[in-house]
Parts: sequence; structure tokens; C-alpha cells
Amino acid sequence: MPKAYWVVTYREIKDPAKLAAYAKLAPEALKPYGVRYLCRGMPEAVYEHGIKERVVVSEFPSLEQAIAGHDCPAYAKAVEVLGDGAVRDLRIMQGLE
Repeated sequence: MPKAYWVVTYREIKDPAKLAAYAKLAPEALKPYGVRYLCRGMPEAVYEHGIKERVVVSEFPSLEQAIAGHDCPAYAKAVEVLGDGAVRDLRIMQGLE
């Protein structure tokens, strides 16, 4: 079964304290869904039309786990804590293998 990935870009960080609070809650909320963080932070280089903005790539055992993690109440609480602290783009993608 192919793994799945969350690819999150932060278009704007408005409140670093809210982002920090979210960052404490989200990993614990997603742990039951098998999350593994592959990378997070500012890109080392950007090309073509890339924008130098915070990126987080998370791996899940399956697409079902990735979606269930996003939709669970504990993660919803983490997003609530983040609130208007950041403008993000979160995409869930299934791996090729």
C-alpha cells in the first residue's frame, strides 16, 4: 500500500507564538496515525517560481491514515490554537509506491 504525504507551505506567519503552540500539539495529535516528519523549515534553495517560505513534509502509512489524522478532533484542536497565526496551504498526496 502506498504511503501518503502532507505537504504544507506557510504563505505567511502572522504570530510565531501561535505557530509554536500549534507545533507542540500537532505531533501528539497525529502520532496515532503514524506520522513521521520528513522535513520542516525554510528551504535551502528555491527555483523557477518557488517562494522562500516555511515548508513541512509529513509521511503517513496510508492515504486513509493521512486523511483520518487531518480530520481527527485532536488535530482540529491544534488548528484551532494556530487560528489566524499563519496562512497555510495543506495538500495530502498519495505516494507512487
